[in-house]
Amino acid sequence: MQPDGSVPGPTRCQPGGIERRVAPPTIPPEVVRPRPEDVTWEQIRSETKNVLFPGLSVKVQPDGRTLVNLDTIVYTEDSKVSTTTVTLLGFPVVVEATPISYTWSFGDGSPALTTSTPGKPYPSKEITHKYMKRGDASLTLTTNYAARFNVADTGWQYVNGTVPITGPATPLLVREAVPVLVDPGR
Repeated sequence: MQPDGSVPGPTRCQPGGIERRVAPPTIPPEVVRPRPEDVTWEQIRSETKNVLFPGLSVKVQPDGRTLVNLDTIVYTEDSKVSTTTVTLLGFPVVVEATPISYTWSFGDGSPALTTSTPGKPYPSKEITHKYMKRGDASLTLTTNYAARFNVADTGWQYVNGTVPITGPATPLLVREAVPVLVDPGR
């Protein structure tokens, strides 16, 4: 600034002299705001895995114990569509999980059984298993979920494949029945 208050213009030196250059003002980088399409399935899965995809437990009839060569009924409860809403990158995300198949592991070395239904309690006998020898078994159920999500009402996006979730183990005592002859006259 000059003594009279004026601002001098750019200064040019004589040829061969030194020129003073003033750096242009720095401009802060532009802030990139997230968009709904920036939300990924991996982010959603991380936020919802403990809430949305329940690990279903095996229900057994007879409860807690069964006999060798007896049809043991298995089923699960609470097998329904689960919906939850989370916020990711500032957007509301509605996530829906639908159970589509069930893989039953009976804990006796036999092959697992996959069904499209959750089974039903007695008297249905929709899903049964016969144990061939006595012992302790630990039954587990893996529920395979189909999932879809909707970010900020932009439309449903379907997740490729299924999301398998294994529930807690259910202990079962397998025993043999012992025949006893009884005098019919008594």
